[in-house]
Amino acid sequence: MPPLATFLLKRLAAALPVLAIVLLGSFALLEAAPGDAVDAYIGRSGALDAGQIEALRRELRLDEGPANRLAAYVSALARGDLGWSSAFERPVASVVAERLPVTLLLMGVSTALAFLLGSLLGVVAGARPGSWRDRFLSTASLALYAVPGFWLGLVLIVVFSVHLHWLPIGGIEAVASGRTGLARIGDIAAHMVLPVASLSMIYLGLYLRLMRDRMAAIWNEPFALALKARGLSRTRIVWRHIARNAIVPAVTMLGLQAAAMLGGSVVIESVFAIPGFGRLAAEAVSRRDTPLLLGVILCSALIVILANLLVDLAYGKLDPRVRIRT
Repeated sequence: MPPLATFLLKRLAAALPVLAIVLLGSFALLEAAPGDAVDAYIGRSGALDAGQIEALRRELRLDEGPANRLAAYVSALARGDLGWSSAFERPVASVVAERLPVTLLLMGVSTALAFLLGSLLGVVAGARPGSWRDRFLSTASLALYAVPGFWLGLVLIVVFSVHLHWLPIGGIEAVASGRTGLARIGDIAAHMVLPVASLSMIYLGLYLRLMRDRMAAIWNEPFALALKARGLSRTRIVWRHIARNAIVPAVTMLGLQAAAMLGGSVVIESVFAIPGFGRLAAEAVSRRDTPLLLGVILCSALIVILANLLVDLAYGKLDPRVRIRT
């Protein structure tokens, strides 16, 4: 079997216990929380008589014990069934399939922008440690990282939507616009500008600082001093050698930031009223929709696992010294 296939199979086998722990831990926490989906329904819709409450609990299988409900959920999950959402009154899989692409678009564009722009600025700062560019960019990165995402989003809305009227206030696209093709893509892109800016600007500062600090440390390593002694141009040393070695920790941070991006999307999607995965998780919590929340958590765990798998595969391309070991 090829080494890559063996590596992927090992990572898949290691991911199954992680998903099992996530599932059991999430289910236990939800069971420990007060109230259930029927209580949340009563709070929204008004009082029900005892017969209706009992029938509703029986319909949602809330009259059974936690062990029976967990066994039934795991059995359905093994068949590819994520369960039934009591909040949306349809299968959890269809709700997830509807909301997940929006969050993946938001996360993907934000992560790519933060990583590329942050790493590029980090190279500019780390090319000459201690210079005015380094001090300015380092200070700016700390300021960006200290700004709360929701506050930055509100400021961007006030400036670019309320005062300048350049961009939409929120949503993923204009309601009932009837746009198709390129016109719809342009409308979605306009709605995504402010959320992407809010989510990416904070992590941009993190990648900038990480790249700058790593480059500043590499300048003092023996191979960097040898390159300077050979008379190579500073530009070639920076881009062909220093930056290439410094980028690996930044790529490592990509995998770690996948979970943080998912958590940040909850706030950003709420601020900009984006119907994505983050808002779906908040709605599932408020309505005590256990199958829906478990589906959201499991899909989020899968996204984080896949992100870290892609990061591991990228190591071999970025650093020839790294090899996949079977």
